[in-house]
Amino acid sequence: MTYQVIITATARHNLRNIPRPIAIRIGEEIALLADETDPKAHLKKLKGADNPPFYSLRVGDYRAVLSIIDDLLVINLIGVGRRSRIYRKF
Repeated sequence: MTYQVIITATARHNLRNIPRPIAIRIGEEIALLADETDPKAHLKKLKGADNPPFYSLRVGDYRAVLSIIDDLLVINLIGVGRRSRIYRKF
């Protein structure tokens, strides 16, 4: 089971504004998640968002906010940023 990764326009913009080595690491981590049978096992579920639930992926001081749709095998990358700022939007 391989999940398809969809990156929103906001997430693309966020990835351009962070240091390139970190953006590459985030891409590699998400690619590893896409190959997992249960990617939720490696993520932290965010409180307050139930429909659809949002998940957080930690990469250094940065966080990637994701939503996962198991029925369609889709991982949706919603936003990327520093821990101090990214959670304010969700």
